[in-house]
Amino acid sequence: MREFTSPALALPAPVGGLADVVFRYAKEDPTRVALGRKDADGAWRDVTSAEFRDEVLALAKGLLAQGVRFGDRVAIMSRTRYEWTLFDFALWTVGAQVVPVYPTSSAEQCLWMLHDAEVSAAVVEHEDHAMTIATVIDRLPGMRRLWQLDAGAVQELYDAGAHLDDDVVHRHRRAVTPDTVATVIYTSGTTGRPKGCVLSHGNFMYEADTVIERWEPVFHSRRGDEAATLLFLPLAHVFGRMVQVAAIRGRVKFGHQPQLNAAAIMPDLASFRPTFFLAVPYIFEKVFNAARRKAEREGRSGAFEKAVEVAVNYADAMEAKAWGTGPGPSAGLRMQHQVFDKLVYGKMRAAMGGRIRHAMSGGSAMDRRLGLFFAGAGIHVYEGYGLTESTAAATANPPERTRFGTVGRPVPGVSVHIADDGEIWLNGDNVFQGYLNNPKATHETLHDGWLATGDLGALDEDGYLTITGRKKEILVTSGGKSVSPGPLEERVRDHPLVNQCIVVGNDRPYVAALITLDPEAVEHWLAMRGKPSLPAAELVHDADLEAEVRRAVVAANTLVSQAESIRTFRILAQPFTEEHGLLTPSLKLKRRAIEKAYTEEVEALYHA
Repeated sequence: MREFTSPALALPAPVGGLADVVFRYAKEDPTRVALGRKDADGAWRDVTSAEFRDEVLALAKGLLAQGVRFGDRVAIMSRTRYEWTLFDFALWTVGAQVVPVYPTSSAEQCLWMLHDAEVSAAVVEHEDHAMTIATVIDRLPGMRRLWQLDAGAVQELYDAGAHLDDDVVHRHRRAVTPDTVATVIYTSGTTGRPKGCVLSHGNFMYEADTVIERWEPVFHSRRGDEAATLLFLPLAHVFGRMVQVAAIRGRVKFGHQPQLNAAAIMPDLASFRPTFFLAVPYIFEKVFNAARRKAEREGRSGAFEKAVEVAVNYADAMEAKAWGTGPGPSAGLRMQHQVFDKLVYGKMRAAMGGRIRHAMSGGSAMDRRLGLFFAGAGIHVYEGYGLTESTAAATANPPERTRFGTVGRPVPGVSVHIADDGEIWLNGDNVFQGYLNNPKATHETLHDGWLATGDLGALDEDGYLTITGRKKEILVTSGGKSVSPGPLEERVRDHPLVNQCIVVGNDRPYVAALITLDPEAVEHWLAMRGKPSLPAAELVHDADLEAEVRRAVVAANTLVSQAESIRTFRILAQPFTEEHGLLTPSLKLKRRAIEKAYTEEVEALYHA
């Protein structure tokens, strides 16, 4: 199939902007709990619709009093926290445009984004962020204000605007239309300088309302309960931003967790007790690997692996039944599943708060087997696909019929087209307005309303999309063989010891790989084998460890022909990090930067 369109469910909003629901919901149901917020002691406390409305209004007054005007661009540089959501809606209330900045951004990265967007003010989380911007502020002549959250910025603005009448704010709010720009989100920049994606209030409202209408059953643990989610995705990323907007518009209670790692997330899942959550595959991989290591430490590795096999087979059989290609789980499999639900799956769900039955995954591809495991363990993961340019999700697996290993069908109102060269094109009311100050890139990306994504994919006969690679990442060996590195890298990363993998081979005689290790997994592996801890530089030469990694490479090679297979690899002592400029803030590999940083190692792969 070359093209598929899902009929629209939600109509584009004819009037208004993103902040309107904050005021409408507070009037309709002022005592409803809208958000959860941690107090100074780390305990969650409820924030009602009326309380949130009052805080947004007070902050909007302060922003106006401090000189922020309709159409001004204001940057936010922070981790995911309550105040970010507060500032987003206050700025949208007065018609300002938010420019999110990753909290790990360097001074030069900040300079590029803030200068390109011509920001007039910025909100930062703490002193380090303030110092980062201070080093380049002399090159930002338009910057008039800098507020620091950890230095009392919110109260400072409340006080500054206390004298203004409410109607001053509402006059600004009523001037916002669906076409008004809501935010300029800069792309990760895997292949060059980040580009500012211009997204409107209408883009976000259409995307959020469509997701709410189609996937609302997924928000609940059981019919009729209160929907709640814990937001730990970066709010500087479009995925986290869309979750925030959808939660507010869909009356889903949500809290914030600032650290995107399983060790920090798990305790808050247990205390906040969400009914569903949204994450990237990395989080699901970490949760799974942590459960496996725990079982190994307790001497239950055999039972855990059996539980994994049963979960995968059970979900696989349920999927086949849903599609009419199988009878469902056998009586014996159902019995095994019940036993392991008490021994393994139930405990895993309890560690995540006990109420989670559904999750959504995006940002990169999830391994089919991992998705089946979670579904078999009682947490159904709905995988989707989207870009900043499509205001997050463009496709997603529908609630009633998942096809694991795919990113689902187009969300309602979106069309997916596969071009002659395999590139995925998207069309819908969630597609962005263009790139800020970059008509050339806009012209190259938008074609009569169709967004050329740069990703490669295929549609099956039911309209489900499978991502097969990235157009600019295709390697061509010196023998003329085209290789998509993504599937190979993902399969190598399936091994619990592997953290990252980058496949190289462009204009080379064969394909090779650089591989980094997961420190926690390696420490566990050493302890289970009675081996002493070693410095990373020595560890990479351990013969047993190399043999383990080789198994991962051999498994990956089963996916491709011999000409496309990884012939040799090198284990690196240090992971690729964002701090060293080798990862984007959304954890994607910066291929050119990695190959440049590891020139000697790459050369050694071909001159061993």
